[in-house]
Amino acid sequence: MNKYAHMAIRHWQTFLPDRFQAIPENEREPFFADLGEQAAVQIEELQTWLAGPDPVGEGYLEKVGRLNAARMQAEEKVLAELVLLAPEDEEEDDSLPPEDRRWFDRWREIMEEGDE
Repeated sequence: MNKYAHMAIRHWQTFLPDRFQAIPENEREPFFADLGEQAAVQIEELQTWLAGPDPVGEGYLEKVGRLNAARMQAEEKVLAELVLLAPEDEEEDDSLPPEDRRWFDRWREIMEEGDE
């Protein structure tokens, strides 16, 4: 399993426990391995498209920066769509410390704004 598969497992166990438990135990590894592979392929394709062709006269550091930025943008988009899905339970979670709760609430607002 790749890093995206492991990321999905941790996220789903924490924020999507019902969905995680709905996957039969003997099917979890292939499910998440496939999900991780799908994410990797989509990230690679989107990264290539976002980076575009090498501009004439582009230096080494500029190229590294452009490619890294494209990779980060691609990961952000694909992971939000496939791996880091919104939590199931929208009820108040008192188990989080107040500063983490504020961060999580702000993250949820940003994610909802992006869906509009």
